[in-house]
Amino acid sequence: MSGKIGYKQALRELQIRLVTLQRHLIEHDLQILVLFEGRDAAGKDGTIKRIVQHLSPRETRVVALGKPSDRDSASWYFQRFIPHLPSRQEMVLFNRSWYNRAGVERVMGFCTDQEYRDFMDSVVPFETMLVRSGIQIIKYYLDIDKEEQRKRMKDRRVDPLKQWKISPVDEVAVKHWQEYSVARNEMFAKSHSELVPWYVVRANNKKIARLNVIRHLLTAVQCPECDQRAEAPDPDIVFPYDGSHLLNGTIAP
Repeated sequence: MSGKIGYKQALRELQIRLVTLQRHLIEHDLQILVLFEGRDAAGKDGTIKRIVQHLSPRETRVVALGKPSDRDSASWYFQRFIPHLPSRQEMVLFNRSWYNRAGVERVMGFCTDQEYRDFMDSVVPFETMLVRSGIQIIKYYLDIDKEEQRKRMKDRRVDPLKQWKISPVDEVAVKHWQEYSVARNEMFAKSHSELVPWYVVRANNKKIARLNVIRHLLTAVQCPECDQRAEAPDPDIVFPYDGSHLLNGTIAP
């Protein structure tokens, strides 16, 4: 792939295959849940936008929940996510998910230590229950380095079309870089499982990251109509989490 034209052509071909995948999903009553996590400005919005851009809105939903209400805070933590889970023939993409508790809530003190421990103890059993009920879960963590995050945050502040992306939590993201790294590492250690693994996406280059997430998604959902050999993602861009990645620099420290 070279230049803007190469990216647009590659994206279009992948989006055509996503439409094929959606037809397969509908025909076979599949339930697909895709979770996107990552640091602020890691590119979750842009990646999700390219995935759903040409899919049927009747069978595709993007969920980006806001701040919990008082009722949410007084309920079982996972309760507010339940109504948004996919039914048969649906694909749902969460732009941040229940892993908020392991990330921003943990770092910013929006939950207690006990609430955090309860979440960590229950998240794998919760996801296992969903998988056994017929929902396929695919978890992506978009990883960028500190300098790239700083650059993107600066761009948001000066670009009038990106002002809506700025929040008080985003503004202190770089300041709390190390705390977020510790929280991320604990999240990986406690919630990466054989049944529902984490896939890390090296996302310093937005366009390459988007293309490879789509390629991975196309191979993760078994669809005979999709040519899996042609759609294999770059293993240096999208790969299953392993603890060694935290030691050798594959994941940003």
